[in-house]
Amino acid sequence: MEKVVLITGANSGVGRSLALLSASKGSSVVMVCRNRERGEKAKEDIIRLSGNNSVHLIIADLSSLDSVKNAAKEFKSGFNNLNVLVNNAGINLPSLEITSDGYEKVFATNHLAYFYLTSLLLGVLKSSAPSRIINVSSNAQSAININDLMSEKKYYQYKAYGRSKMANVLFTYELAERLKGTGVTVNAVHPGVVKTNIYETVHGFPRFLIGLMMPFFMSPGKSAEYIMPLMYSDEFNNVTGKYFYKTVETQTKKGSYDVDLRKKLWEVSENLVK
Repeated sequence: MEKVVLITGANSGVGRSLALLSASKGSSVVMVCRNRERGEKAKEDIIRLSGNNSVHLIIADLSSLDSVKNAAKEFKSGFNNLNVLVNNAGINLPSLEITSDGYEKVFATNHLAYFYLTSLLLGVLKSSAPSRIINVSSNAQSAININDLMSEKKYYQYKAYGRSKMANVLFTYELAERLKGTGVTVNAVHPGVVKTNIYETVHGFPRFLIGLMMPFFMSPGKSAEYIMPLMYSDEFNNVTGKYFYKTVETQTKKGSYDVDLRKKLWEVSENLVK
């Protein structure tokens, strides 16, 4: 049976490159994208470049819990197995935005969507075991205040993004503990400093600096090549609860190993997604 791979944020950047490489390996690829036009274009390109017609598209706004729920429902209506789930979609906003659920949008998209989509698909992942979950985080992790996850006191772009990336790591570590013995592994990955559109929302002097450094950033394709072994290689069959950069296990930031914090974040996340 061919592998089924689901990738969020698959119409551009690292997600698109992972979708193309996975399709080129003969996997059945399910792309979750927010914009239908860009998603359809990426799907057509990947089919053409890979020669693999088993590329599918699900449209979902991952900042919305209802949309995440509908995406999981649509996937399960079309597929009986899921071998690799890549939670990749992410945003970085310059100012506070509130979702239809009343949550801060960066936290909702970058963490709650990971948490909720994974929870909704765990049954399929377990029945498809051995299977893998890859959470795309970042070395930009910053400390989490469990009492101010929504940046209600003060919104600061880089801290909001950093907190969401720390949440990805805490979620990975806690989920790995909960999935022991199921045949489902879960790991987090730093994709590198990559040339993607996530920097489009950065303004002022930081944007100027990024512009100067951009030629030295990693390409999405090169980043994807480093992530692919975590999705496919036998070397990582039984590896779980780790954080990687360029397939090398790496330490995460201070606070990420706080067991009480990760359990509290899990409880809060459960309540938020109802």
